[in-house]
Amino acid sequence: MLKVYEFIANGSEEIEALTVVDVLKRAGVDIKTVSINDTEAVELSHGVKMLCDLAFADADFSDADMLLLPGGLPGTYNLNDHEGLKEAVLKHAKAGKKYGAICAAPIILGGLGLLDGKKATCYPGCEDQMIGATYTADVYTVDGNVITGCGPAATLPYAYAILEMLGLSQEADALREGMMFNKLMKS
Repeated sequence: MLKVYEFIANGSEEIEALTVVDVLKRAGVDIKTVSINDTEAVELSHGVKMLCDLAFADADFSDADMLLLPGGLPGTYNLNDHEGLKEAVLKHAKAGKKYGAICAAPIILGGLGLLDGKKATCYPGCEDQMIGATYTADVYTVDGNVITGCGPAATLPYAYAILEMLGLSQEADALREGMMFNKLMKS
């Protein structure tokens, strides 16, 4: 079974964190939310409180197929301040594995040198902080083993594209239909 970890900080954007988890779970992916706090508890950017599956200190990411970073402020800054998280993402990426970030969070990848020579997107106004990337301004951008998304409205297309990156194109197509995304795009 595919294994994905999504890192959550106080101040992470609700829709960017939870939509991806919902879509991947619907497709049968074993996705775990990881609090970077000392406990599983986090408070998201608009005051929603949640319990993550794991606290960072209790997690081992060696079995991860993909690592994900939601955006939001101050969540992106809180993720970026966590040295253990940055080390885990860097090690994962250097092993040639898949990783992604949405909204402001691609600036973390840029700061780690993980967007060098890559096409990427982000929330408008953050593009100059995506060090090494060619900014696309697209809803989402896939370049090799990295996916980036532009913000809250991109969460469903971003999540479906993550499934495709994980080799689950049929599941992505079925969810686009079952979640009525295709109908929305036709109207």
